[in-house]
Amino acid sequence: MTTDNLLDPRRTIVFAGDSVTDCGRRDDPAGLGDGYVKNLYDDLGPSRPMILNAGISGNRAVDLVARWETDVLAHSPDLVSVLIGINDTWRRYDKDDPTSAEQFEAAYRKLLDPLRQVQLALVEPFFVPVDDDQRGWHEDFDPKLEVVHRLAGEYGAVLVPAFAEFTARAAEVGPETLAYDGVHPTAAGHRLLADLWQRTVFS
Repeated sequence: MTTDNLLDPRRTIVFAGDSVTDCGRRDDPAGLGDGYVKNLYDDLGPSRPMILNAGISGNRAVDLVARWETDVLAHSPDLVSVLIGINDTWRRYDKDDPTSAEQFEAAYRKLLDPLRQVQLALVEPFFVPVDDDQRGWHEDFDPKLEVVHRLAGEYGAVLVPAFAEFTARAAEVGPETLAYDGVHPTAAGHRLLADLWQRTVFS
């Protein structure tokens, strides 16, 4: 299926992930939230495909696995966009509840294996350190980022380089401009992510 085919009201795109995707969508009558998914919905206009937000705040990869059938596969999507991984790192540091890179990869594969006939967009997990503690996250985070890169190649997915984009832009405007706590995007951060996603996936 080509990109042009995806820009069709008969198609369905599901965005799966954690709080960065969720953005209050469960309290939104439209189910979109107020983050990058809503930005994309607005950008694509009235002839857009059906856009479904399946983000849940706090999720790790294993949490997506537990709800994948009902929240993603049941919608028979034409494209699935996955943004997951930052909580798999964060919980090591705030809850002493680590997820190894091997565990992360095993869970991520369970997400992708049923979607081999579906177009995929894997969004790099990202953070922009706002303090010295977060700068230390790279030891845990970097191997997980490598997993996402490797799986994108293996499963023929489009890789959306969010970590690279946020890192570069944060150097210009300051990390808090894009993510007030280093993780959760501001309105400017969501705009950046929406623009990057659209530019990468619909190029």
